[in-house]
Amino acid sequence: MTTTPERLVRQLAFLREADRLKHIQRRNYTLDGSRLENSAEHSWHLGLMVLLLGEYAANPGLNLARAIQMALVHDLVEIDAGDTYAYDPNAMAGKVAREQAAAERLFNLLPLEQAAFLRSLWDEFEAGETPEAQFANAIDRLQPVIANHITQGKSWTSHHVRASQVEARCQPITTGAPTLGAYARNLIEDALQRGFLMPD
Repeated sequence: MTTTPERLVRQLAFLREADRLKHIQRRNYTLDGSRLENSAEHSWHLGLMVLLLGEYAANPGLNLARAIQMALVHDLVEIDAGDTYAYDPNAMAGKVAREQAAAERLFNLLPLEQAAFLRSLWDEFEAGETPEAQFANAIDRLQPVIANHITQGKSWTSHHVRASQVEARCQPITTGAPTLGAYARNLIEDALQRGFLMPD
């Protein structure tokens, strides 16, 4: 039996760790409302949304492939840090430090240049300054709004989320994709009228 190259060993070790994302449960439901989704499902669906909705990006010249890459890796840190529910202020405390530590450990499982590449994607997404990061962030904020609207606010109502909280959370959508920002506002308004969100 031949020896496995060290580079491949490290890549496979990282991929094995990445598989753990399938076990990180989120607070949002699958669109049929039958169960909570996991972070791997979220990341896959987010990547698909970025691919298909790229025409709505605020910057039509953005590198869509890079935005998709960001969508696929942005939540890997949850393997160590866990999912942080956006509407839980107590859980949000310390989120940045937890996720930075997770990024340091997880990405450094890879060979040096791949570790640097994935870390650069994650840092870019978190900073939200490039057109690619702004668009990926916009879709990341839009996805749960669509899910909650389809499931009649199942996650929102169970956590007593107010319309103003969702509106504030959705501000980056308009920056990254103005048309989708308007669509999100319509969904929020309809959700409020139908009792899927608490009024302020």
